[in-house]
Amino acid sequence: MSDMIEVTTNTRATIAVSSQGESWGDIVLKFYPDVAPNHAKNFCKLAAEQFYNGTTFHRVIPGFMIQGGDPNSKNPDRSNHGMGGPGYHIKAEFNNRQHKRGVLSMARAQDPDSAGSQFFVCVADALFLDGQYTAFGEVVSGLEVVDRVVAAKRDGRDNPLERIEMTVTIAA
Repeated sequence: MSDMIEVTTNTRATIAVSSQGESWGDIVLKFYPDVAPNHAKNFCKLAAEQFYNGTTFHRVIPGFMIQGGDPNSKNPDRSNHGMGGPGYHIKAEFNNRQHKRGVLSMARAQDPDSAGSQFFVCVADALFLDGQYTAFGEVVSGLEVVDRVVAAKRDGRDNPLERIEMTVTIAA
């Protein structure tokens, strides 16, 4: 990870959400560099490299969360969505930030240190995740966009039937 990227409490990420060429609006995030500096820096680094652009929200579960950040989701073949990453893992940074509605957290596999690029936003309180997943930011505006994403029609794997794509930009 580049040490050139500095993430502060003033750093913002904007996720521009669209589907089939129609803008759904923006989700604006702030970060928790005090408790999850490596996760915040990793997300911002990937965004600055345009890693997330063209990926989709590939898993949406009403009453729980929306998940994105898988490079495999750039491919319309949905069979591998949810399986990709940046080619490396980052160590868990469990902290005391609760997984409440609007919290940004890092997805991972069974191994707590297996996070890479996939992230999720809680659409409802999910306190059972506290201490097991790294909360590293929160939505400061655009919860109505999050709600629209989670309401999308989906298949049996909770993958939306229509592509809900993102473009992520970072501002200090």
